[in-house]
Amino acid sequence: MKKLRLYLRLLRLLAVIALGALLASAVSLLERWVRHDLMPTRQRLTRWFLARLAAALPFRLQVQGELPQQPMLWVSNHVSWTDIPLLGMLTPLSFLSKAEVRTWPVAGWLAHKAGTLFIRRGSGDSGLLNQQLGRHLQRGRQLLIFPEGTTTDGLGLRTFHGRLLSSAIDSGVALQPVAIRYLRDGRPCSVAPFIGDDDMLSHLLRLLGSDLAEVQIQLLPPIASAALNRNALARQAQQAISLALFGAAEVTATEDAESQAA
Repeated sequence: MKKLRLYLRLLRLLAVIALGALLASAVSLLERWVRHDLMPTRQRLTRWFLARLAAALPFRLQVQGELPQQPMLWVSNHVSWTDIPLLGMLTPLSFLSKAEVRTWPVAGWLAHKAGTLFIRRGSGDSGLLNQQLGRHLQRGRQLLIFPEGTTTDGLGLRTFHGRLLSSAIDSGVALQPVAIRYLRDGRPCSVAPFIGDDDMLSHLLRLLGSDLAEVQIQLLPPIASAALNRNALARQAQQAISLALFGAAEVTATEDAESQAA
């Protein structure tokens, strides 16, 4: 029965990916024909596609909080590649991702066609990237970044890097903090995290072969970027997400660690 369940889920996922590839190809051809950037259309279609992709994954989703009514820079903790369809299904969003994702078969191409912006670690081009992110936000397009810079096991937060939050300050838009948590039988899920030496195919098969897990997404109160520098903005976002995920004790421990480091 478990193998049958895996095969059925895999077939459903492959069908969704094939549909996404068809949509991406159609939009690319349309852009060449009209000679115009169809980013708003791409974002809406991407949201539709990601909702189908999320539905093909073995998750039960709970969403708390209100979606922002104006463009914001979304910031979230990062546990797995599955964060992207689960968050991207909520509203039309673009993502900032590590450059390696662009090389992933099919998934990298789809991410590129969906308007994902890619960053190469250690490239030293944060100034130019912030300008690119700022232009994206100024055009009224919502954008999501993972300021930890990598995935975690979901048991804690890494330090939020503030260098890419300058785009929110320069554009005059607020931050939308988001906390995402994966649970299995009321405890942190050990299957969902995409960390360490995991490769995409092995993780996908392990995930599709598992029982349903619960995903909790909390849309936290926005943080105004005015009058704050990027590091202060990063600290506020990290504290808000940490409080939502782990409670006051974790926030206090984080503050103590930062004080000792200073």
